[in-house]
Amino acid sequence: MKRMYVGGEWIESEGKQTITTKDPATQQMTAEVPRGGKEEIHHAIMTARKTFESDEWQHFAPEERGRILYEMAAKIRESAEEIAQLETMDTGKPISQARSDAEAAARYFEYYAGMADKIFGETIPVQANILDYTVREPVGVTAHIIPWNYPIQIASRSTAASIATGNTVVVKPAEDTPLTALKLAELFDETSLPRGVFNVVTGYGNEAGAALIHHPEVDHITFTGSVQTGTLVMEAASRNIVPVTLELGGKSPNIVFSDAKLDEAADWVVKSVIQNAGQTCSAGSRLLVQEEVKDDFIERVKNRMLSLKLGPGKQDSDLGPVLSEKQFERIETFLNIARTENASFLAGGERAHVEGYENGYFLAPTLIDGLDVKSEVAQEEIFGPVLSVFTFKDEQEAIQLANATPYGLVTGVWTENIGRGHRLAKKIRAGQVFINNYGAGGGIQMPFGGYKKSGFGREKGLEALRNYTTLKNVAVKM
Repeated sequence: MKRMYVGGEWIESEGKQTITTKDPATQQMTAEVPRGGKEEIHHAIMTARKTFESDEWQHFAPEERGRILYEMAAKIRESAEEIAQLETMDTGKPISQARSDAEAAARYFEYYAGMADKIFGETIPVQANILDYTVREPVGVTAHIIPWNYPIQIASRSTAASIATGNTVVVKPAEDTPLTALKLAELFDETSLPRGVFNVVTGYGNEAGAALIHHPEVDHITFTGSVQTGTLVMEAASRNIVPVTLELGGKSPNIVFSDAKLDEAADWVVKSVIQNAGQTCSAGSRLLVQEEVKDDFIERVKNRMLSLKLGPGKQDSDLGPVLSEKQFERIETFLNIARTENASFLAGGERAHVEGYENGYFLAPTLIDGLDVKSEVAQEEIFGPVLSVFTFKDEQEAIQLANATPYGLVTGVWTENIGRGHRLAKKIRAGQVFINNYGAGGGIQMPFGGYKKSGFGREKGLEALRNYTTLKNVAVKM
């Protein structure tokens, strides 16, 4: 059985209760982890608080924080194959995608390592006899609630930034996918990072997660997940006047104009909706295509979808299973709505049979046409390999359709007219806009976050450092 990591020690839950994790491809048990709850969360937070206020951590040099984060990047690369295998076993994603996730995790630690001693304040002219300056200080104890779709990446991107800026952290991984967060703890344990800076408590969201977001000693909450849960996080944080960074998903469009390189666009449209079986907050789940090339372009997308191979992550097929029965049933609910609305299923729409893995929840990649733009299927995040098609006449209609959901996370624009690309980028309400590409290789350096119900605050890049620092102004009379 795995154990939690608090204060540099590997511990069980107080009640000795456990959670069983399953391989999404087989539904067989893969591991047991402690079922942490209120007591374990309190212990972790108070340990992080004591460590944060200790002389050792307060006087820990920024360059030394950076050195340890560089060391973590190296350790992740040394353990990359093990991490990838754990990630695939937890999430079901193809092993090549899990390997990319492991490398992205290393890059996050590398990137923020370089920033640890480069967090500056400013001097502000006030009056002749006053020296006024600002300093950025760590916020304190930061809570990190990690989703199940990209556990190693998302745990790494936020904890690396937090530690780089001098905070202590408590991580609560998703109960379905806790193994790589525990592996990070194992790697941290091999470094000289003071015990109590990095802590991991495994448990259910309604137990450990709820205790974490309500705890009065937490100074910042980073959450990635659903709008519904994000709303609860905000409500809990408001009671303690605690800032939050929320990344709550999207309903992201790829906008394809008639002058686009259609084959290249079709390749990326499909890639953007099938990565991690569509269980991606930035998935390109809506296709907006200019009407004069609609039939041609849809045929290209359909043919690519029909040629995809499904299988367990370890076989590195194009598409793995969705995470669980619960997630599969959620997707089916949306597909049934589309059927009642007489939408046309051009590809997929049903559970796929994979020989030898009959218990896995595989969904054939799905292409749907004929939905009303106000349909729940067109408006809400499905979190599966499901693509809805809509057409537009001109730029103005494309912009209206792109902005016509409650979300605003990512948008792809496909056109050879660069002026048009810039015009759309200006008018589309999304946190990231890609022109003739989608994702830019993971974008470690690129601020990531959304408009509207996609959340607020930014992860990744230098902008993320603002989440984990607070600004102090000092005015000295001379």
